[in-house]
Amino acid sequence: MSNSRRKGAFASAKAMVINMSFSSDIKTELCKITPKRACCLKAECYGLWLFSKCFSLREGYFVTEHAGVARRMLELAAEAAGAGGELRYGVSRRKRPAYRVSLPDEDSRRALLTSFGHSGEEPSLQINRAVLEDDSCQAAFLRGAFLSCGTATDPQKEYHLEFVVPYQKLANQLYTLLNEIEAFPVNPLLASRKGGYVVYWKDGGQIEDLLTFLGAAGASMDLMQVRMYKEAKNDINRKANFEIANMDRTYSASARQIAAIAALKDTGGLEELSEELQALAKLRLENPEMTLRQLGETLGISRSGVNHRLQRLLELGEERLEKSKENF
Repeated sequence: MSNSRRKGAFASAKAMVINMSFSSDIKTELCKITPKRACCLKAECYGLWLFSKCFSLREGYFVTEHAGVARRMLELAAEAAGAGGELRYGVSRRKRPAYRVSLPDEDSRRALLTSFGHSGEEPSLQINRAVLEDDSCQAAFLRGAFLSCGTATDPQKEYHLEFVVPYQKLANQLYTLLNEIEAFPVNPLLASRKGGYVVYWKDGGQIEDLLTFLGAAGASMDLMQVRMYKEAKNDINRKANFEIANMDRTYSASARQIAAIAALKDTGGLEELSEELQALAKLRLENPEMTLRQLGETLGISRSGVNHRLQRLLELGEERLEKSKENF
């Protein structure tokens, strides 16, 4: 492998680790939340398993690199539905530690489905709204969904949070549920990607609000601090660019004025001018970087007075230049 390809592969791996780190931090914070009511515990369990790709009568398994999420899935399944699960340790495709969660016993899988009003015979998975009694249950349900299928990009790089959902109807219903949050508008976006569906955000403020709603106040605060830093940095850059643009305009105008005054001087026209114009012409030649205000303060005249006299010098100098071209 060439050096450039090695560097590219290393950069990609580094970016992946950073993204996983921010997502992992969010999930670690969410896993520390203890639902205060049985209905909220049940709602979180529902969100975790419904979006896990193994919410079915058929035996399946859910793989995660986050140990806390794996333990929480099994604990909530046991508490909310009396379903006994199995946890195995392995290595993911990216050669990272991974945890495989499953319900090997069919009775446990049936008990889990039945607890949330499902039979396992439905043609497609749908959210049973009866499980979501109020806003707290909605937050718990969405918290479980994020633990199961959510990721967030490091805000230092960009603002992006998403739920990756395997089924279209389920993705549409998640999208609808998120749009119905009354506490604040989150306005998610919905797109298809490689056979799956993604509900996502790219607005930092909305991601902050969503993280707060899910219970990840610490991650939300971290994101807020990054946004404040970026906004302050952008404000400084805008001001610097504005100053540079002003300087460019000043030097461009100054160059034209100096060229005109030099033409007057070379053709003997400078001595024919009034004392006021001669004084300004000399000052401009000696101080090309001065602004109109600074020139005026030096000569004791207003900025508009300086501008008027420079315009006169510009006209006279350019007339001399035109005449010299004609004679040539």
